[in-house]
Amino acid sequence: MKIYVTSVFVDDQEKALNFYTETLGFEKKQDIPLGEYRWLTVVSKSDPKGTELLLEPSAHTAVPPFKQALLEDGIPFASFQVDDLDSEFKRLNEAGVMFTQEPMDAGSVRMAVLNDTCGNLIQLIEMV
Repeated sequence: MKIYVTSVFVDDQEKALNFYTETLGFEKKQDIPLGEYRWLTVVSKSDPKGTELLLEPSAHTAVPPFKQALLEDGIPFASFQVDDLDSEFKRLNEAGVMFTQEPMDAGSVRMAVLNDTCGNLIQLIEMV
């Protein structure tokens, strides 16, 4: 058994698609219309057959207060692994991405936290 898809709740699917592809560097995998929303997934360019990230609409009534509580407490909703955290931080910072936590050592990893512009904090992890 393996994970096929995981999701992140987003306020605007098109805005999220642009951020996750154009800024973070994922590539669009699936884009299937489903009424008002879409089954919209992205994958790592280095692993196009790997786990898909569903850009899930934040439409359910339970989602906005959940997301707000995580933001207020500074808790990342998802975590992505990178090979070189300092390089990614520099690249994304130069692209205007807002970080709530700059790169820091945390035991056996280095980590940073960014705002995805769609209502989530995302943690970047480098294994050391």
